[in-house]
Amino acid sequence: MADIRAWQVKPEELKEIVSAYKDTSDVKKVQSTGLHVAGDKYVVIKADDRSLYGKKGKTGILIVKTTQAILISHYPETIQPGAAATTVEQLADYLIGVGY
Repeated sequence: MADIRAWQVKPEELKEIVSAYKDTSDVKKVQSTGLHVAGDKYVVIKADDRSLYGKKGKTGILIVKTTQAILISHYPETIQPGAAATTVEQLADYLIGVGY
């Protein structure tokens, strides 16, 4: 089991994430600059109004916005990116469905 204390998102990283969501350009700035989460830089491979996906080597991050929350998840190299994305997107759908 991962130690959650070792994986913490800093306030300035949260500001970077929120800024990416506020960017209404067709190609968001974060797609060329990357995204920093928990001290690591990720190459952004998807950025739209709802989701931000980033890769760093064989690991990655999935960030999905709901009505009242932003889900930030990390997947290790032992998890397929598509499976991780499906799980996080379904959780977001559920939360949106219950008004969260």
